[in-house]
Amino acid sequence: MSETTESVLVIIDMQQGVVPGCIDADGVVNRAATLIDRARAHSVPVIWVMHDPVGAGTPDWDLVPPLERIDGEAIVRKNYRDSFAQTSLRDTLDQLGATRLIIAGAQSDYCIRTTTQRAAIEGYDVTLVGDAHTTGDAQWDGATITGEQIVAHTNMYFAGLRYPGQRFDVVTHSEVEL
Repeated sequence: MSETTESVLVIIDMQQGVVPGCIDADGVVNRAATLIDRARAHSVPVIWVMHDPVGAGTPDWDLVPPLERIDGEAIVRKNYRDSFAQTSLRDTLDQLGATRLIIAGAQSDYCIRTTTQRAAIEGYDVTLVGDAHTTGDAQWDGATITGEQIVAHTNMYFAGLRYPGQRFDVVTHSEVEL
């Protein structure tokens, strides 16, 4: 990790068509709101990644209350789980001089995991906010995996990620260093 790190808070898919039905949705939204307020108070840029397929231009596309974007905060529209795939995210991060991404949002097993992994591959240091991402229960091949298990596994997976010269961590919203 470099000596000077330009951190950026990336909030993924905290939309009305995504968050309802996720585990601890209200808690995750409130913790994310607290982190967003802290980031703004420390002049850390906030980027809003929005999943277009949930219905761009409809209420499902809107942010979950009480989350609100303020003027000047970037919106990155995406169509895939990977927030870098065919989006403006890399250009936006380059313009901000970002070297470290702080990631929160939904859904843990899809867009959160894919984007954190891709950020690592792209060379960013990454902090996953372990208590500010969420998902719902999933079924695969007759097995049910609870949302709690998915969040825990995502945190465990990311806490063990290693790339040369990079730093990765999983911390609570109150432990995030800005």
